[in-house]
Amino acid sequence: MNYRHAYHAGNFADVVKHAVLARLVDYLKRKDKAFRVIDTHAGIGLYDLGSEEAEKTGEWHDGIGRLIEARLPADAAALLAPYLDAVRAVNAEGGISRYPGSPVIARHLMRKQDRLSAIELHPEDARTLAQHFEGDFQTRVTELDGWLALGAHLPPKEKRGLVLVDPPFEIGGEFDRLVEGLKKAHRRWPGGIFALWYPVKDRKAVAAFREALGDAGIPKIMDIEFYIRPPSAEPRLDGTGMVVVNPPYQLESELNTMLPALGKLLAEGPGARWSVEWLAGEDAAS
Repeated sequence: MNYRHAYHAGNFADVVKHAVLARLVDYLKRKDKAFRVIDTHAGIGLYDLGSEEAEKTGEWHDGIGRLIEARLPADAAALLAPYLDAVRAVNAEGGISRYPGSPVIARHLMRKQDRLSAIELHPEDARTLAQHFEGDFQTRVTELDGWLALGAHLPPKEKRGLVLVDPPFEIGGEFDRLVEGLKKAHRRWPGGIFALWYPVKDRKAVAAFREALGDAGIPKIMDIEFYIRPPSAEPRLDGTGMVVVNPPYQLESELNTMLPALGKLLAEGPGARWSVEWLAGEDAAS
């Protein structure tokens, strides 16, 4: 299972993931007190949609390519506006030739008192990311294994904020690392918001992951799943998921507004669906 991001930037999974990210950052901005966003697998920050990698898959055409000029219901459009503003900000000449990764989206939405910690393990990618944020005193780029950051960087001094964990799924065991990493991070910072992205290719692995999260002893866990097609005969990215720990109270309602609009726009035939479920918390299924 390989999710090297240059090949997939701007696809349907990015749209859902980054729309949720933008809602979480927007929530944090409702109080004047500063917050920190910690992105544990930050990537290079900005992706050229005309690159060899992006052109090889062309996935962005059926993701952000569909959304950027789409007519949406007014309530969904309002909720998606911060995310789409961040995309348009890196395409000032119009159209869409570049796609912002999660650190660039988060940074675009932050205020002057907020801070971003962008963690990236790959040396070349970390250098590219650092160059993008050169001179930005609100952002610190660190070349480090993102899993280690869940210990070393928590809790942040601001005591408010969000941790985004978005691993590339290049090697086996990522679902196990997500569960163990979250448990460690939550022990260090039980009041933080955590957002964990995962791909839906192996449905059995996803089911086991969700069960493990439900058994993790963490009080509030919401799971968002978004499928653009029914299960494929061969392993294929049929869907995307996002786990949110300590979600803002209004997030579920916002998702119930955004996801139907995105589902209608991004679906690839019958079998597309979305869901918002509590894995732990008051509304968790027994």
